Amino acid sequence: MSQDTARVERAALETDREANPVLGLLRTSVGRNAGLVVALALICVVGAVSAGDRFSSTDNALTVLRLAATIGVVSIGMTFVIIGGGIDLSVGAIVALSSVWCTTLASQQFAEDTHWTMMVLIAILVGAGCGLVNGLLIAYGNIVPFIMTLAMLASARGLAEIISDKKTQILGAKGTDVSGFKDFFNREILGVDVSIWIFAIVAAIGWVLLNRTTFGRRTVAVGGNPEAARLAGINVKRHTVYLYVLVGVCAGIAALLLVARTTTGSSTHGNLYELDAIAAVVIGGTLLTGGRGTIVGTVLGVLIFSTLTNIFILNNRSFSEQSLFKGAIIVAAVLLQQRLASRSNTT
Repeated sequence: MSQDTARVERAALETDREANPVLGLLRTSVGRNAGLVVALALICVVGAVSAGDRFSSTDNALTVLRLAATIGVVSIGMTFVIIGGGIDLSVGAIVALSSVWCTTLASQQFAEDTHWTMMVLIAILVGAGCGLVNGLLIAYGNIVPFIMTLAMLASARGLAEIISDKKTQILGAKGTDVSGFKDFFNREILGVDVSIWIFAIVAAIGWVLLNRTTFGRRTVAVGGNPEAARLAGINVKRHTVYLYVLVGVCAGIAALLLVARTTTGSSTHGNLYELDAIAAVVIGGTLLTGGRGTIVGTVLGVLIFSTLTNIFILNNRSFSEQSLFKGAIIVAAVLLQQRLASRSNTT
């Protein structure tokens, strides 16, 4: 971003603040995140009123966080891809493939003969490999991200079905001993599940990477204006590959959390994760056109959707109603983004 452009945006922001303080605040990351906190608080009030102590208990709060952890890790990776001007529809299928590959009998026997962390390595490498294929074909093959990741969605899910023969794979199958894997991912630290700690660590690393490193600044630059980023000396194609590898690694980590929670690897794991992740990222304030977004906003978006899902479950509402409500929230968020963008362009 040039200095002239930055000055214009700052001037527009100041004008908005004078003309309409609310809209001016909403255009800042602090304002957007504050709005998400208020929305989350209101949702919690609704939950407490409608479900009473069942919602307000500490155990239920931990349940919400456990529910958020898996999709939250995927959403952190998705945030980088969308800020960088891309999209990834294949993350759910990559989760499934990673879960299947790391729970095959051969993988479990290999982990038993060496160390249980080999299962972790396999899942992450599978995720990274899928992300690498996506990134290379998008960046150097000039395939549109939507089409390429849609193709990966079908291919990864199909490969997962072939490897597993469409059967659910069980941890510890045929007498294999992977108790170390189960013990690590199902333990608690300070009364909090390891999966929640992993989500927190991934989010913290994501925040540092986006806000305190050259990688993060380059991601914003590539998403905001790829040509300007290229002229500034950024290798846009290579950076695009890095972004898709990053989201693939996040999908591999999410697969491990899912395998630990269900003690299974399955080609059906991660179903619709891509939609949930994109929804959380958009709700968190990341522009679908790229160039702007926050990790804090994504985390709040994940918590909002997880809390809503929890409230619907506690009140015995159907999955169809949940989907309808989530869809309405996504549309409202996109309309708000367009409103703020239009306000900026006319200022």
